[in-house]
Amino acid sequence: MSVRTAWRPGAVPVSCTTVADRPALADVDTLGGNGRARRGRPGRARRDVRGQTAAVGDICVLGGRSHPDLTAGICAALGVPPGDVESFKFPNDNTFVRLGENVRSKDVFVIQTPCPPVDERVMELLIMIDALRRASAGRITAVLPYFPYARSDKKDEGRIPITARLVADLLETAGTDRILTLDLHSPQIQGFFHIPVDNLSATGLVAEHMRTLELPNPVVVAPDVGRAALCRNYARKLGAGLALMDKQRVRSEVRMNNLIGDVRGTSAILLDDELDTAGSLQKATAFLMDRGAARVVYGCVHAPLSGPAVERLRALPLQAVVVTDTFPVPPNKRVTQMHVLSTAPLLAEAIRRIYDGRSVSAMFE
Repeated sequence: MSVRTAWRPGAVPVSCTTVADRPALADVDTLGGNGRARRGRPGRARRDVRGQTAAVGDICVLGGRSHPDLTAGICAALGVPPGDVESFKFPNDNTFVRLGENVRSKDVFVIQTPCPPVDERVMELLIMIDALRRASAGRITAVLPYFPYARSDKKDEGRIPITARLVADLLETAGTDRILTLDLHSPQIQGFFHIPVDNLSATGLVAEHMRTLELPNPVVVAPDVGRAALCRNYARKLGAGLALMDKQRVRSEVRMNNLIGDVRGTSAILLDDELDTAGSLQKATAFLMDRGAARVVYGCVHAPLSGPAVERLRALPLQAVVVTDTFPVPPNKRVTQMHVLSTAPLLAEAIRRIYDGRSVSAMFE
C-alpha cells in the first residue's frame, strides 16, 4: 500500500517514483499500431517516457511576459522560485525563448495570460512549450488564467472559424500534456481537447467578497439565461434573492428585453464571467436602475477592460466593481470603486494538487 507524505516543493510522492508511475501521464497514454506510445487520438505520436528511471520530484513554474505579478504570486503561494526563462523579440519581430535551467523529467507549469497583444502571447506560449518538450520535460501543463479566443467557440453564422478549437489543436501539437484554466466562457471548450483540462471557477472568490460588502437586501441578477444556474447557487450561498435578465446580442449590439424577478429597493448584484468594453454592463446598470434597484454592484472573473471600458466604468453609478487578476489591472485602469482579487492562491492550490496526483474538483466540494 502506498503512503503519501505532505506536499513540499521538490518532494517526490512516495507512490510515484518514476516518470512511468505518474498517474497523470499514464491516463493519456494509448499505444499505436507501430508500438509507439501515443497521446489521445490515433496517429498522434507522444514522447515515450516509459522505462526511464529518473525521479520526477521537481516542480518548475515558468511564466511568460504577459503577467509577471501573477506568476510571482503563484510561486510565492507554492514556496518555489520562478523558473529561469528568457524571452525576447529579434529586430525582425520573431520571438525567441531560451530556458535557463535543466527541466529534464520535471513537472513544468507554464503560466501565460492572453492579454494584448493576444496573438503574440499565444505564440510565445507555444514556443515555450516546444522548448520544454525538446528539453525533455516530464510533463507540461499550460496554465491559462483566461483561455485565448474563448468567445470564438462555435460556428453561429456562415464562413467563420472556430478559433478556440484551433488554439486547442495548437497547444496539443506544441506538446502540452494538460491544461489548467479559469472560468471558460463555455465549458464545452474542454471537449476540444484530447488531453486533461481542469476548468477552475473563481466566481466563488467574487461572490464571497460580495458578502464582506454587507449589502442591504441583496438580489443576485443573472445577466442572461446561460448564467442562471451559477447565479442561483451563489444567491443561495449569500442568502440573497434571484433575478434573471433577458439579454439579446445582435452582433456587437446588446439589448435588454425583460427582467424576471423584482429588484425594486434592492442591492442588485450582477455576476458575469468577463468585463470587456463594459457596453453590456452600461446597459444592464441603466436597465436595473430604471426598474427600481437602490444600488448596483458588479462582479466578474476576467477583466480585460478593452477600449472605452474604464471611461464607462467611471461614469456608471456602481457602488462596487469586483474583479480578479486573471488579466493585469494596472493603476490607470483601476477606478475608485474597483476591488481586484488575487487568483494566485487558487491556481497555486490546483498546481499543488496536480503535482501530487490529488483531486482538483475536490477544491469546490
